[in-house]
Amino acid sequence: MPMSYDNAVGKSEATSVLASNRDWTVNGVNTLTIWFRGSGSNAAEPMYVALNDSAVVTNDNPDAAQAATWTQWNIDLTRFADQGVNLANVNSITLGLGNRSNPVAGGAGMMYFDDIRLYPLAP
Repeated sequence: MPMSYDNAVGKSEATSVLASNRDWTVNGVNTLTIWFRGSGSNAAEPMYVALNDSAVVTNDNPDAAQAATWTQWNIDLTRFADQGVNLANVNSITLGLGNRSNPVAGGAGMMYFDDIRLYPLAP
């Protein structure tokens, strides 16, 4: 999924509302995995995932948007559950760049996301 971002107004997001497969606790699932690729010419912006428009996990690498090769990001689902998300009823997932809780003007770039999957253990 290509995602162009321009944070002149603070943040950029893409959200998918889930109509099915909303129970993220079945079959021992405990990891959300996202593959992403950016470009060295992208502005360095925090990259994050939000579930149910509330709980947010930010990538540990502040330069993740500048990764020029496909990079795997494994997120332990307890990081969302600890923020109050009911993993048995996930209704949306948001990918974003910028500071979600305190938006400030930033840069622009192009990101690519692929293979957004749930696993019982990180592959």
